[in-house]
Amino acid sequence: MNYKLVYTKQAQKDAKKLSRSQLKTKALELLEIDARGLDEMDKRIMRIMAENYQGGPVGLGTVAIAVGEETDTLEEVHEPFLIQEGYLQRTPQGRTLTPKAYQALGLKGYAAD
Repeated sequence: MNYKLVYTKQAQKDAKKLSRSQLKTKALELLEIDARGLDEMDKRIMRIMAENYQGGPVGLGTVAIAVGEETDTLEEVHEPFLIQEGYLQRTPQGRTLTPKAYQALGLKGYAAD
């Protein structure tokens, strides 16, 4: 029996019962993306910067080592979104978190200053 096919057909049946909004919400839940558009790696990057490096400035290579990800992946996949959405800033000294990042993580610190 092809379980993948059975699972896919069941998922399609379930999807037909949902509105577009519910379907989008369900898809984001399955991908573990929150209402702000942050996935687990985004949150991990920000949390490590906040807790281990006091929000920065910190070099991207250091962050990559801390989260166990390639520097290129962080720079090409995660960093653009975090900068565009206002969670991260790129400075000559390194990356720094913004108050919005602390707020998204539910952390006190820079955001409370």
